[in-house]
Amino acid sequence: MTTAPPTKETTKETTGVGPLLRNWRERRKVSQLELALRAGSSARHISFIETGRSRPSEEIVLRLADHLDVPVRERNSLLLAAGYAPRFRETPLDDPSMGPLREGLDRLLTGYEPYPALVVDATYDVITANSSLAMLLDGIPEHLLAPPVNAMRLTLHPQGLAPRIRNLREWRGHLLHQMERQIALERSDALRAVYEEVAAYPVEDPGVDTFEDGPDGGALPYFALPLRIEHDGHVLSFISSISTFNTPMDVTVAELAVETLLPADPATVKYLQTRMS
Repeated sequence: MTTAPPTKETTKETTGVGPLLRNWRERRKVSQLELALRAGSSARHISFIETGRSRPSEEIVLRLADHLDVPVRERNSLLLAAGYAPRFRETPLDDPSMGPLREGLDRLLTGYEPYPALVVDATYDVITANSSLAMLLDGIPEHLLAPPVNAMRLTLHPQGLAPRIRNLREWRGHLLHQMERQIALERSDALRAVYEEVAAYPVEDPGVDTFEDGPDGGALPYFALPLRIEHDGHVLSFISSISTFNTPMDVTVAELAVETLLPADPATVKYLQTRMS
């Protein structure tokens, strides 16, 4: 399982909005001139904001944050640093106002059955999952299933799914690289802690996965790296797909991601349809 949601917990800084904006611009590898052209401003104005010679308006802070792809949570931090009130609220998922969102997610996951799907937050804690995913977790120790269940920990822990993953080294490398990219682009101590934990797990060599699943015993032409996992004597193959919400107006919503596991071969389709019927 893998997702690439936005980050959740950030490192606090006491600097003004100018240095914060410069930090995000440098993270995105964008010049002052390029940012100015994108935002309909001037390089001189951007320079004045970054050095503290000019106090940006609330509108320009949000516009620059949008063009720098700053996470919603951090946009609130930028506004506060500039002397403005936060624009984006953070509503707990169990709040009554989030009822339609929870119901919509449940319908989405149920509708995707018999194929596995789940919803995670910015640090890969599982918010909800469908029964098809639960089936794949048969036999996992209770301590890994105690809330909050973390998808990365569950996947890579030696007592979790890791021993069942036929292409563990490839899949583990993919997940760790994904988290490294997120950490490089975002500022999340919580995500870094998860990464350091799962990266330290010992890895046993499961042997070579030949991907020989075709009707003639040859390798199937996978169009993306598959997750190949054993279940009840069968090898199932999945391709992971990630969805996030467009234009979120709430921090909680901005940090959710829906992962669906698409069957990557006919044998996986047939097995799941039979088991979940």
